[in-house]
Amino acid sequence: MAKPVVPEERRRRRRPTRSGTVLSEHLIVEAALRLLREHGSAGLSARRLGLALDCDPSTLYRYFRGMDELTLAIGDALVGEALRGWRPTGEWRTDLHAVGLRIHAAYVAHPQAAQLTTSRVTGRANELAADEAVLDVLRTAGFPLPDTVRIYHAFIDQTLAFAALDAASLALPRAAQRADDAMWRSTYARLPAATHPRIAEAAPLLSTRMVTSAYPTALEMLLDSAQATLARLSP
Repeated sequence: MAKPVVPEERRRRRRPTRSGTVLSEHLIVEAALRLLREHGSAGLSARRLGLALDCDPSTLYRYFRGMDELTLAIGDALVGEALRGWRPTGEWRTDLHAVGLRIHAAYVAHPQAAQLTTSRVTGRANELAADEAVLDVLRTAGFPLPDTVRIYHAFIDQTLAFAALDAASLALPRAAQRADDAMWRSTYARLPAATHPRIAEAAPLLSTRMVTSAYPTALEMLLDSAQATLARLSP
């Protein structure tokens, strides 16, 4: 005979942990983010989470089927953080600009978590809300469905790609970050025009720009392209 299925709500722990905390998905995700920030992805495990939450590690599996499902929940939490407080203005370019910057900022604020999650598709509530919002902004602006999907695809992937790139840099040890930034002022700035004329003429600007994220510029370029598409559609 098949075993009865225990509903999810009944699997979850209602008794406080030894420290008096009642667990929830939110608390577990917050603890996981702290562990990632302090120890990196190698430091995220059920055992470490159990210690951080003062509970038996097996208790975590009442909330998540495994560490991979927890990883998806972490990614979805970052998207939720990005959307918190955002409301569409009705100006499609302004709205997409704001959403893009918010998502990018939420991920780079948690660089270790971003490295784990930017390439994942969670299918969870916050991700679905973000996708629905972006698609609605584009369709309401008058983009045909094929253009909407094309722009949405580029917008989401570009945002997450830059988040992953910038997060990877921020997750480096401070000494490595400083060494990378200094390279633009040392090696690049000292190249002679005789051998590297284009680098030499651009060196002062490169040393300023290359130590910052290119995402805001890339986002403006993508929105310029989308705006040109919309203009071509206008009678």
